[in-house]
Order: sequence, then C-alpha cells, then structure tokens
Amino acid sequence: MTQGPADLDPLRRFSDRVDDYVRYRPGYPEAAVRLLMAKAGLAETSVVADVGSGTGIFTRLLLGTGASVFAVEPNDAMRGAAEAEFRGRANFTSIKGTAEATGLRDRSVSLVTCAQAFHWFEPAGTRREFRRILVPGGWCAVIWNTPVADGTDFAIGYERIKDEFGTDFQRIRHENIGKSARFDAFFGAGAWNAENFEISQTLDYEGLKGRLLSSSYAPNEGHPRHGAMMEALGSLYDRCQERGLVRMDYKTELFLGRLS
Repeated sequence: MTQGPADLDPLRRFSDRVDDYVRYRPGYPEAAVRLLMAKAGLAETSVVADVGSGTGIFTRLLLGTGASVFAVEPNDAMRGAAEAEFRGRANFTSIKGTAEATGLRDRSVSLVTCAQAFHWFEPAGTRREFRRILVPGGWCAVIWNTPVADGTDFAIGYERIKDEFGTDFQRIRHENIGKSARFDAFFGAGAWNAENFEISQTLDYEGLKGRLLSSSYAPNEGHPRHGAMMEALGSLYDRCQERGLVRMDYKTELFLGRLS
C-alpha cells in the first residue's frame, strides 16, 4: 500500500495506527500536570479543553485531577478509542471538532491543552478559536514528547531510521516549527514560558516496533520502504538491547501562556 491522500491529511492520517498509538505511545510526566496546577490554576473545579486529544493520553492525566475535560478530536478512530476508555467518567465529554472549530461555547473553559498536536493546527484560526472559548485570563498549554536523538547508540540509530525511511518525517516533525517566533505570534511576545521534563519508555522488540509504527510517517506493511525499515529496526534492537529491552528517552516540552 503506497501513501495516498488520506495519509497526508492530518485529520485522517492516524486512523490506521490507533491500536499501536494506544499501546505504545508514552504518557506524560506527572510533573507537567503539577506545573499546570501551580501556575495555571488547574483544579477539580476547572473546565479544560484538551484539543487534538487523540486517544486520550493527556486527557487521562487531566481527568485524574477531577477537572471537567472536553476532549476535542476530529479523527473518528482516535476519538473512539478515548470514548471507549473513559465512557462513564462524569468529568469526560468527547467532542468531534478541530482546533479552529472546537464546537465549544464562548468563554466556557479556563485552560486549553494541546498535547502532541499543535504542529497540525492552523495558527491564526486556532488563536481566534482559543481566545473565543477561554474565559478572560484563561491559560493555554502546548506540550510535546520528543525522543532524544543523540547521546546513545540507540537514540542515534532510531533517529536515523526515522530520517531514512519516514515518508515525510522531516516535513512534519514539530521541531521544525520555529517555536520561539511562532509562540510569540500565538501568545504575544514574551507572554509565554517554557518548561522541560524528562521521561523514558522501556520496550521489548514488539513494543519498539509498535512505537515506530504509531508514527504517521512510518511506512506501513505493503509500502515499498516498510521491509527495509523493519530490518533496520531489528538490527538496531539486536545491537542495543540489554536483557531483551531498549530504553527510549524523551524530552517533554511544555509551553504555557495566556492569549493576549
């Protein structure tokens, strides 16, 4: 199966990767939630819009605070995975919507979060929408987990596999968006702060394979690059594993500000 239009559409390109996304994507540090509690007032009484919520990885942490969470996600398959997990949670509401058209009421939320999703959004339309749905003085947090790309043979080798075999890895990687300039335009110059955290995953081969295939740029089975990519991944695993496991380290970046 070669790459088609659906693979290039950010609203659909994860639809055939949901199982791997649910099972093998990392969570986020509890410290990031504690920071939102300390600096953005996140509490049990808060109303939060988790925009681009996907399968609900960050939604899960928000729900754990007791806050009321609107999980806004346009992709049916990803949204369905979150609905299956959180069905019955009184503080969870699933919304089919986009960053530019959330479907939420004016001034209805005190915090907007965007975890591993902001680079898919259209900035001007997103800014207008977030300003519309936020209460005066409300906060916006943008969060990414980024695999560490150097420092170990495994990290260097995994980055090389993404770069060599990814269908459009360099085009879509969020590191390319020029965060300082883009956030000055989005929040207002000097109106945001950045915090960094560290987390890691320990993976066996099946977990490593699933982690790679959860990425939208990784060619699936049937794609001309898939076989060579999996062979390279197997070689990397064999070279770097210890007692059947490899460790993937991440830097978690959190950008927090009010929209002026």
